[in-house]
Amino acid sequence: MSKCVATFPAKRPLPDGTTARTTLTLVKSFAGKIAVVTGGGTGMGRELVVQLAAAGAHVSMCDLSEERMQETATLARSAAPASDIRISTHICDVSDEAAMYVFRDEVLTAHDTDHINLLFNNAGLSGGGSVVTDSRESWDRCFDICFNGVRWGVLAFLPALMKSDEGHIVNTSSVNGFWASIGPDRPHTAYSAAKFAVKGFTEALITDMQVNAPHVLVSVVMPGHIGTSIVQNSMNFGARSLSAEEKELMTLADQMFQENAPMTAAAATTVILTDVLAERWRILVGDDAYALDSAVRADPENAYDGAISEILFRNLNDARDALEVATD
Repeated sequence: MSKCVATFPAKRPLPDGTTARTTLTLVKSFAGKIAVVTGGGTGMGRELVVQLAAAGAHVSMCDLSEERMQETATLARSAAPASDIRISTHICDVSDEAAMYVFRDEVLTAHDTDHINLLFNNAGLSGGGSVVTDSRESWDRCFDICFNGVRWGVLAFLPALMKSDEGHIVNTSSVNGFWASIGPDRPHTAYSAAKFAVKGFTEALITDMQVNAPHVLVSVVMPGHIGTSIVQNSMNFGARSLSAEEKELMTLADQMFQENAPMTAAAATTVILTDVLAERWRILVGDDAYALDSAVRADPENAYDGAISEILFRNLNDARDALEVATD
């Protein structure tokens, strides 16, 4: 395999605790690999498809919107280094176990193969904020996509991963997979519970694969606030239909969520793929993810008393100040 030279951004904390810019030479490559991405129509899913194709991988994606997948496919084919890079699109609801097996069979047919190398269980949405005030349907829809979508993805594609010379499962959790809150005054129960489940399931898979399929690696991704369309997707594919007024408010919220994000989906995806090549099992994405992880670890007993928000933003400001000094 050809060497891939990955340069970590200066502001990204490294394993030794430093933030200096470091170049890592990796004897790995995505070229010629077969990758599967769920939720490929928008956000980080779209960026995963495009950046994997640009690196020479053949990619199959699923989503609930054929139109958005076609937009992604056009971008991916434009980014691909050769015209023979295969990109396929598949309509699939990841919360439907049977549909995921159909998706698996379609992927293997599209690539005329019995194996895949990379599985990115990326699809997700928000919802089910409170067990007291939100509906059971909202809770179930969020949990079914955010956790069961990952579970069904692993179960459906694991035999194909095991048939490869080297495989890698990459499951997207969240900072809400280790801190079940978005602030002291707003419940985030279903999403946080699902993302905790993804993190636990993925960490358990590491040992499972080491024992039963040591050539299949496993990573869990925990992004912070990334500029994706998760709010819009939650509106379009949530548990219930929204009124015109609710849709207007959600559209505004989606715009604000993306505009205020400290990291773009493209930048986040570059971090993810760099760490996948580096075979890291625990992938934090964004300064806010690192700051929050440090704050929770430093004082877990007080993680939910409200003060942690102050710690989080202080750490973020310190990180940004350090970055400005390092890059002056």
